[in-house]
Amino acid sequence: MRILMLGWEFPPFIAGGLGVACYGLTKALDRLGHEVLFILPRPVDTSHSSHIKLLSPDAARRSLRLPRKRASAKRTPHSEDFDRDYTTTEFEHVVFKGVQASFSSPYPDFNHAPAGHPSLASTDPSLLDHPDPPGAATPPPIGIAQRGGAHYSGDLVGDADRYARLVVALARHESFDVVHAHDWLTYPAGIAIASVSGKPLVVHVHSTEFDRSGDNIHQQLYDIERRGMHMADRVIAVSEYTKSICVQRYGVPSAKVDVVYNGIDREADQPAPGAQIESKDKIVLFLGRITMQKGPEYFIAAAKRVLEKIKNVKFVVAGSGDMTTRMIELAAQMGIGSKVLFTGFLRGRDIERIFSMADCYVMPSVSEPFGISALEAIHHDVPVIISKQSGVSEVLTHVLKVDFWDTDEMANKIVAVLRHPPLSQTLRQHGPFQLRWLTWDGAAEKCLRSYARAAEQRRVLQMA
Repeated sequence: MRILMLGWEFPPFIAGGLGVACYGLTKALDRLGHEVLFILPRPVDTSHSSHIKLLSPDAARRSLRLPRKRASAKRTPHSEDFDRDYTTTEFEHVVFKGVQASFSSPYPDFNHAPAGHPSLASTDPSLLDHPDPPGAATPPPIGIAQRGGAHYSGDLVGDADRYARLVVALARHESFDVVHAHDWLTYPAGIAIASVSGKPLVVHVHSTEFDRSGDNIHQQLYDIERRGMHMADRVIAVSEYTKSICVQRYGVPSAKVDVVYNGIDREADQPAPGAQIESKDKIVLFLGRITMQKGPEYFIAAAKRVLEKIKNVKFVVAGSGDMTTRMIELAAQMGIGSKVLFTGFLRGRDIERIFSMADCYVMPSVSEPFGISALEAIHHDVPVIISKQSGVSEVLTHVLKVDFWDTDEMANKIVAVLRHPPLSQTLRQHGPFQLRWLTWDGAAEKCLRSYARAAEQRRVLQMA
C-alpha cells in the first residue's frame, strides 16, 4: 500500500509533538512494507528523508508548472476547481506571515460532497454552518484579529488554504491508495486531494479546538475540524477521551472513529546507568508547551506546596508558549522564582539530558488528547505523575494520577516520589513493561486496518 500522508511537522525539520508522532508512524509503516509519500508545507532539503518520499515546495518549484486541464478518463465533481495552472512561488515561504489569506477555498464546498460520498447536509442540522448575511465582512485571519479561542500567531487559516493548493499541485499526479491527514491544518488539503483522486480519506485527530481553547473556541477552526471529520471516510482518535469529543462535540458517528494510541520508538538508547547528574537538589520536570491546555499554572501552584515540605527541590519548566511570561511572574509572586527554572524550548540531546536529571516528571494537563511525553519519561526511567484528564491515563497503570486542579494532591504525590525511594523504584521498574505494547508498529497496524475500512466504505458508497 502507498499512503499519501499530510502533516505540518516532520523531524528533523520540525520537532514538535505532532512531528514525533508522524515520524514514528511513518517509520513503522515502512518496517511493515508500506510506502509513505509525505508532503510538508515548507521548503526542506529532501535528501534528509530516508524511509519516506518527502515532497515540499522545493519540489514544486523544480516542476515549475503542472499541465493545464490534463484530460482524465474519470472526472470527479468540482475537478474543474483543480484543473488550472499552479504557480508555486506562493509556497516558497515557511509561514506566509503578512500574506492575506485567500478565502476562496481550493477545495469543494463541503456541503456538496463528491459523488458517492456522504454530504454534511445529511447530518444533524445544528452542526451545519450558519452563513453570514449578504455584505457581511470576511472574517479576519487568525493572529491578525482574534475571534475567541487559544492564542494563534500568523495567518493559520490562510496557511491551511495554501497548503491545500500545494498538496493538489504536488500530489494529484502521484500514485497512492489512501490519504492520511494529521490535525486540522491539513484537513482542507486532505479533502481536496481525496476529491480529485477519488481515494479514501482518513483524518487523524491529535488535538481538537476544545483541547486548545476550552469552551472559548475559534469558530473557523471548529468548522474546519468538523468538516474534516465528516468528509473523511474514517477518523482516527489518539484516545477514547478524544473519540468522545469527536462524537459529542462534532457529531461524528461513534462507529466511524477508530482509537489508535500513540507509541514510542524503543530503538533509541536509554541513558547509561549512573548518568544522572550529581546534585543535592531533587529535580521535578514539566516538559511541554506552556499553554492553557498543558496546565503550567497548576504545576507552579503544586511547586509552592512541595517547597513548604521539602527545600532542596528545583522545578524545571522546559518548553515555550504564550503563557511563559505569565508563569515566570506567577512563580515570582509566589516567592519561589529562584526554585523554578525556565529553560525555553528544548530539542534532541537537550531533552535526553533533562530527562536524565529528573527525579520526577509531572504532566498536569487540563485537556490532553494523549500525552507522548509521559511515555518518553517512562522510557528514560523517570517516575511519572499525570493528570486524569489525559488520554495516556487510559493505558498507563504504573504511574501516579491526579486531577489537574487538585494541586494539594499533586504536591502530595510529588513529595511521596521524592521522599520514598521504594515508591520511586517501583514506578521505575514497572513502568517500562507497559511500553512493550505501546509501540509505533502496533499503532501502524491499527492505522492499516482503518485504511482498509475507509477503502471499503468508499467502495460501497461509490457502488450505491
